[in-house]
Amino acid sequence: MIKAAVLTISDKGSKGQREDLSGPVLRDGVAQMKGSVVQYEIVPDEKDIIAAKLAAWADSGKVDVILTTGGTGLSARDVTPEATLSIIDREIPGIAEAMRAESLKKTPMAMLSRAVAGQRAKCVIVNMPGSPKACRECLDVIIPAIPHAIEIINGVVTEHSDVKAGKK
Repeated sequence: MIKAAVLTISDKGSKGQREDLSGPVLRDGVAQMKGSVVQYEIVPDEKDIIAAKLAAWADSGKVDVILTTGGTGLSARDVTPEATLSIIDREIPGIAEAMRAESLKKTPMAMLSRAVAGQRAKCVIVNMPGSPKACRECLDVIIPAIPHAIEIINGVVTEHSDVKAGKK
């Protein structure tokens, strides 16, 4: 079973001034991957706080994937990509590229996303959009690949699979 963490990045959410609507969408996505959310938190748009939480969860060995929501746009307070890049060992650019490519089919504003994805230790970290609708759309893109990425990172499989055909 995949063990996931969901980190919502929102100044207002962290103060209880806004309900987190995207976090539950990510929880549903984890369930679709036959996983469970073992960590969940809402933090403000502060690079050091975000980076520390991502690093602590990834380094704990208790989480296979961390999905963040929020802070990937162009406002001065949107620092999730910078926080993520500061703590990952290496990027997994295809994940963010695939999310943007699919999202561009729905809105030209998708090109403004600065979301990144990467690996720290044996944990995959993916920045997701802040809106529930965009989170759902991006989850649909990455859900087929995330379990396989986790298997590769953990040495369970050493070859790529044909996910659509269900072959390994």
